[in-house]
Amino acid sequence: MNETILQGLLLMGVGMGTVFAFLVLLSVVLALSAHVVPKLSFMMPDPEPAKPKAPAPKTDDGASIALALAAALRRRG
Repeated sequence: MNETILQGLLLMGVGMGTVFAFLVLLSVVLALSAHVVPKLSFMMPDPEPAKPKAPAPKTDDGASIALALAAALRRRG
């Protein structure tokens, strides 16, 4: 029983050590990339903003609406 507990503690220590080492490595890589990426930003310039499109010209639908109303009223009576 005592040997099983020691094996469990050893396995837990190895697992936690592996996770801790990975997290330390991850933080080091992130810190290094924070210094390297801005120096390489000239290779990927920001895209130019799109020019605003001109609004569509307004069409005068007053005549067509009046024609539709006149046709509806004539048909009605």
